[in-house]
Amino acid sequence: MASSFGNSMKVSIFGQSHAKAIGVTIDGFPTGFEIDYEELDKFMERRAPGRNAFSTARKEPDKPEFVTGVLGNVTCGVPVTALIFNKDQHSKDYENLKDVPRPGHADYTAQIKYKGFQDVAGGGHFSGRMMAPVCIAGGMSLQYLKKQGIEIAAHISSIGNISDDRIDMTDKVQSELLKVKDKEFPVINDAQGEKMQALIAEVKSELDSIGGTIECCITGLPAGIGGPMFDGIENRIAAAMFGVPAIKGIEFGNGFETATLRGSENNDSFCIKDNAVATKTNNHGGILGGISSGMPIVFRVAVKPTPSIAKEQDSVRLSTMTEEKLEIKGRHDPCIVPRAVPCIEAVAALVIMDLLLEERGC
Repeated sequence: MASSFGNSMKVSIFGQSHAKAIGVTIDGFPTGFEIDYEELDKFMERRAPGRNAFSTARKEPDKPEFVTGVLGNVTCGVPVTALIFNKDQHSKDYENLKDVPRPGHADYTAQIKYKGFQDVAGGGHFSGRMMAPVCIAGGMSLQYLKKQGIEIAAHISSIGNISDDRIDMTDKVQSELLKVKDKEFPVINDAQGEKMQALIAEVKSELDSIGGTIECCITGLPAGIGGPMFDGIENRIAAAMFGVPAIKGIEFGNGFETATLRGSENNDSFCIKDNAVATKTNNHGGILGGISSGMPIVFRVAVKPTPSIAKEQDSVRLSTMTEEKLEIKGRHDPCIVPRAVPCIEAVAALVIMDLLLEERGC
C-alpha cells in the first residue's frame, strides 16, 4: 500500500506506523540541489512526537536516512529515497482493533476494504505517523522554494474556541508569521497560545481531545501560476491537504465569510504598489480563476479532535456482530493541531514545487 501525488514531481509515501521503517521516494526533484541537513532536521523536529506535554508520549528521533538520489548532500538526478526507522512502537496496544474498531478512525473501513490483511498497529498506513516522510519531502521543497524567493509559513489559528491573531493577508513579507517557526507552540500571540495550552491540558485531564484550525500563507509566488477549473491552485492544494490525517475542511482567503458579503465588499480592488499590480485587500486569498494573482496565498484547514481518547466509547465486535464498550490503550496526542502545523507547510510546499516545475516544463 503506497500513497502518491504530484505530476512533474511525484512523491510516494510508504510504510506503516509500527513497521520497521517508513519512507518517501521523490521522483523529479531538481538535480544539483544542496540539501541543508541541519535545517531539515530542525524542520522534522517540529512534527516529531514526544517533544512536549501536549503531544503523544511516543518518542521517535525522526532523523531521515537518505539511501538513493543524493551524493553527500546534493541531489544527483535519480529518485530520492529516504527512510525513517521506527524506534518506539507499542504494537500490543492495538491487537483487538480489527474486531472492535475505534470510533473516528479508519479501523472499520480498512477492515472492509482490505479484508483483515491491513496492519492495525498504530493505525498502520492511515496513521498521522505517515506525515513524517511527507515532511522530509516537504522540508526539502521548502528549502528549494526559499531560494526562489517563496516562503511558506503556518500557525495555529484556533484551538477549540480560542483564536490566535489573524495574519494580514495583504502582507507580502509576513515577518511575524515567519517567527512562529522558531516557537515550540506555533502561535503569533503567545498570550493566546498559553490559553490554548491550558485548554489542551484540561481536555487531557478529562481523558478527551480537542481540535482546531491552522492558517497557512505562501508569499513570493509570482502571478500566473496554476490553471482554470479542475487544475487550479485551490484544487491542487485542497486535494493534497485532505491527504493529511485529521483534516476535515479547507477555505481560501476569506473563505466561508465571503458568503455573507456583497460583491462590492468582497471584490479586491486593483492598485499599483511598488511598480507592480496588487490588490488593496486580499479576500480572494491570492488565487483568481485557479491562478496565482501575485498576492499572498492564504488558506485555513480544520483539524478534527484526535479520535483516540481514553474515555470509554461505544463500538461493535465484528466477529459476533454485537455492540460493546471500548477503552483505547496506547499513547496519543490530546490535540494534534500543534504538530500538524509543519505538516501543512510541507504539503503546501510540495504542491507549489510541483506547480513551479510544471510551469517550467520540467
